[in-house]
Amino acid sequence: MTDYLRKILTARVYDVARETPLEKAAHLSARLNNTLLLKREDMQSTFSFKLRGAYNMMAQLPPAVLRRGVICASAGNHAQGVALAAKRLGGHAVIVMPVTTPQVKVLAVKARGGEVVLFGDNYDEAYAHARAIEKKQRLTFVHPFDDPDVIAGQGTIGREILQQHPGPLHSIFVAIGGGGLAAGIAAYVKRLNPGIRVIGVEPFDSDAMYQSLKAGRRVRLDRVGLFADGVAVRQVGKETFRLCRRHLDEVVRVSTDDICAAIKDVFEDTRAVLEPAGALAIAGAKAYVERHRLKGETLVAVACGANLNFDRLRFIAERAEVGEHRESLFAVTIPEVRGSLKRFTALIGHRNVTEFNYRIADAKAAHIFVGMSTAGRAESGRIARHFSRHGFKTLDLTGDELAKLHLRHLVGGRSALAKNELLLRFEFPERTGALAKFLNAMSPNWNISLFHYRNHGADYGRILMGLQVPPAEMKAFRRFLTTLGYRYWEETGSQAYKLFLR
Repeated sequence: MTDYLRKILTARVYDVARETPLEKAAHLSARLNNTLLLKREDMQSTFSFKLRGAYNMMAQLPPAVLRRGVICASAGNHAQGVALAAKRLGGHAVIVMPVTTPQVKVLAVKARGGEVVLFGDNYDEAYAHARAIEKKQRLTFVHPFDDPDVIAGQGTIGREILQQHPGPLHSIFVAIGGGGLAAGIAAYVKRLNPGIRVIGVEPFDSDAMYQSLKAGRRVRLDRVGLFADGVAVRQVGKETFRLCRRHLDEVVRVSTDDICAAIKDVFEDTRAVLEPAGALAIAGAKAYVERHRLKGETLVAVACGANLNFDRLRFIAERAEVGEHRESLFAVTIPEVRGSLKRFTALIGHRNVTEFNYRIADAKAAHIFVGMSTAGRAESGRIARHFSRHGFKTLDLTGDELAKLHLRHLVGGRSALAKNELLLRFEFPERTGALAKFLNAMSPNWNISLFHYRNHGADYGRILMGLQVPPAEMKAFRRFLTTLGYRYWEETGSQAYKLFLR
C-alpha cells in the first residue's frame, strides 16, 4: 500500500511550483457569514496546480526515458505542466488535446515547447489516441490524475494549507475531474487532522465521482458537459476513486450558473479571473454554506486554475447574475388595453429592470419578457406571486434554459406561416462542419422555420431550431434525431415557447 504521507512530504514540486498564498476573500466571507480562504493555485506560472503532479511524476523518470519522450492527454492544464516539466528536465513532450480545448491553453502548451496533437471531441477520445501514439513511438505516458506520484504532487497543496493555517478549519473544498487533486489533498489532510472535512465539488453534468461513490464502484458517464472543460472526465481513476472513497467526506454538485457566479465573486475579491473548473470549489463552498446554514466557520476553497478563453466571458457575465440569484426572468401576460403597462410598471416599483422585451402580437393580451435584479433564490417566486395577485399572470423563467439561452433574444417572433412547427434545442460541437453535418442528414421535406445561435465562447454551440415536419414523416424525423449524435431537447410543449413564439 502506498504511503502517501511520505510521498507527499518528499514530493519534488518546488523546482517549478511555488507555495501559493492562502488569502481571505473578504467580500465573499462577509456575504457568507463565514471566513472563506482561497488557495491561489491560479498564481502558479502555468496558472494551474497541475504542474505539481506532472513534474513530480516526471522527476522520478530516468534521463534516457525523458530524452526518448513523454506523452499525455489533457484539456490543457496538465498539458502545460507536462510541457514545462519536460523542458526543465531535458525531455520531449507530445501533448494530445481535444479539438474543443480553449485556444489559450493550446498556445500556452506550444509556448512551453510541447508538441501539440489535436484529436477528438473530449478527453476520453484524446486519451485513447495518446495511448496509441505511446505504443507506436515507445513514449512514456504521464497520467493526468491516476498515478501515485501525480497524486502526491497535488497533495502538497494540502500540506501547504495546514502549514499556512494552523488554526481550526471546518472544510476544504476541492474541484474533482479525474480525482487526483481531491485524492492527494484528502490523503494528506485526513492523516494529520481527520476532523477537517474534505469536500469534492463537481458540475451536475460531469459528476463521475459523485455517481461512483453513490454506486460503490467506478461509473462511466455516457457524456460530460464541457463548460468546465478542466473537469470534463467520464470516468475517475482507479486509485483516485479508492482514495476518495476512503477519505472524502462528500461531493457537492453545482450548476453552470453557480460556477459563473463564483467566477464573478472571485473577481470582485481578487481581480483574478478563474476558469470554470478553477472556480468550482468556490461554487461548492457557497452551495454547502447555503444548504447547511453554516455560520462563523473557516473554510478553504482551492482556486485551481485560470486558463480561460477570453471569449467565454460573454457567457459568464450573462449567466453570473442568475447564478448568484441576483437576476430573475419572468413572462408576464397583461391585457392589451390602455393603461395596462403603466399599472404593471407601478408594481415593479423601485426594482432594477435588467431586460424588457415586448412586441404586439395579439388583440387581447400582451406577453412581456422581463428581467429584474433580485437579492436571493426565493425572491423570484415572491415577485411572480405579487404580479399574479394583481391580475398579471406571471411565469417564473429564472431556471428555464430555453428562456436564458434563446427566448430573451427572440421575443416577438410569431409567424402565421409556421405550420407543423417543432421546436428543439441542440448542442453542436463548436467547430467547422457541425451545422453542415446536420443539414446534410436532414430530409429535404423538412423546413427550418426558426434558427437562433449565439457564440458564447463555449466548447459547444447552443442552437434553437424550429422545424416544420409533415405529420406522416414523424417516425423518420425521430430516427434522424437518434442517429445524428448531437444532444437535443424538444421544447415544442414549453409554456414560454407558446407565449412568445408559437
